Formats: sequence, C-alpha cells, structure tokens
Amino acid sequence: MTNIGRIQRVLGLARSAGRPLVIPYLTVGYPALEETVDLVLAAEAGGADMLELGLPFSDPLADGPTIQAASQAALEAGATIEKAMEIVLAIRRRSELPLLFMGYANPMFHYGLERFINVMSEVGVDGLIVPDLPDEEAGPVQQEARRRSISWVPLIAPTTPPARIPRLDAAATDFTYCISLTGVTGVRTELDATLPAYLAQVSGGAAKPFVVGFGISRPDQIREVAPPAAGVVIGSALIRAIKLAGTAGARQTAVTDFVRDFSASARSKGELD
Repeated sequence: MTNIGRIQRVLGLARSAGRPLVIPYLTVGYPALEETVDLVLAAEAGGADMLELGLPFSDPLADGPTIQAASQAALEAGATIEKAMEIVLAIRRRSELPLLFMGYANPMFHYGLERFINVMSEVGVDGLIVPDLPDEEAGPVQQEARRRSISWVPLIAPTTPPARIPRLDAAATDFTYCISLTGVTGVRTELDATLPAYLAQVSGGAAKPFVVGFGISRPDQIREVAPPAAGVVIGSALIRAIKLAGTAGARQTAVTDFVRDFSASARSKGELD
C-alpha cells in the first residue's frame, strides 16, 4: 500500500463507522531506541488508527515539559533522524499502521530536505507535521512531500484568522491538525471553554477532515471535540503513562491499555451517534 493510501484507508474506515480517529503520539527513542518499535505495535494492538512519531529536537518550542523531557532523554540515548528512519523500516516489516513524523524544521533542513523526504517515502512514513514552519515558508517542503506522496498536515491554531483556515485546508493533503489551545503540549484536566466555538469556526472553513491535539488526556474528552473533529491526538498523557511503567514489558502493556481506553470511547461515540 502507498504512503498516502494508508492514511486515506483509515480515514475512510473511520468515516464509514461514524467514529473518531485515535492517534497516539510517541517520541522516537523514548524511553529507549530499542523499545520504540514494540511501543508502536503496542499502540496498534490497543486500536490506534494512525501514530504520530515525534523526532527528538533540542529546542521543541511547541512541546510542554513532558514531551520536552522525553525528547531530551531520547537525544541522550542516541536518537537521530537516521535512527528514526531505521525504526520506521522495522515497523513496516510488521505493520501497515499509518505513521506521521512530527518534527522541527532545523534538523530536517540540516539533514537535507530532499533527502529527508525521499528517505521518509522509501521507509514508509505516511505524513509530515512541522509545527515551526508557517504556511508562507512551507512551499518547498509541500512540493517535495507531494512529489514523494507524503501527506502534508498543516496546523490550525486558536489564533489563526478565520480567513486563513481555507488556505491551510487547501494546503493539506488529507487533513489538518487543529491545536486545541494557545500554548504548548501537555496534560489538561479540562479543555478550554472556548474550544467548541473555535472548532465550529474551523469546521466552517475547512472542507477536509481535521483532528484535534494538545491537551487531550482523557478518553471522555473525545466527546467534547468529535464531531466536528475527525479524531484526536494524544501525546503528553501517553508519554506520562510510559514514564510511570517500570519495565519494557510494563510499558508495552501500559501503551496498549491506554490506547484501548481511547479506542473504546471512540467506538462508543460512533455507536451513540
């Protein structure tokens, strides 16, 4: 199956079932490089529809303390773009789960943009999110991604002017990523009270599906955003669950159980609707 084909398949399956997507986030190399493949497969076993793989970076400006710490630990453990590509290749030997890279522009351009996108495509990465690259500067990345059938995923924020939303939607290959709050990633016990109005505004300006991330930490929060969102991304809460588990086996179990709870909530949401 092609890179974009995997994403389009799961989008279609979720849409047909009338349920939201569950997209966990894992940091490549956290808590150890040799555990990343097994944690991805554990998330798939729990019912993940796609998976976002964070590329560790020394200055992850969009990330809060939990993911910052995971990123730093991964770097200290030897995580690199090359290692991330090797990990994806190992995952592809065992899984067709759609995989998205979430990474910052500096390491990608240092690695070489054309080379980065080409290797992504060759190993089987399906999509790309670059949180520090505004649409006005993303042209070269979008062009390379399009050429190599990598799904480009723009970010929409609460501060995004309504008139700009259709432009970001048009730039997206398959879907956009809607940031739930103004700030960095992190566990939130409650979502912002203005979120429903903001998501309604995004829905009014976007023709393609969008998912919601940043602050999603409990399965019941799916009901607060979907619809209109097509799914949720869960990062900091999952990284925290991994940190609290004491062994590699316990971490795999924790990931499967964590994702399973979100998947069950997504399925029940579809059944109720």
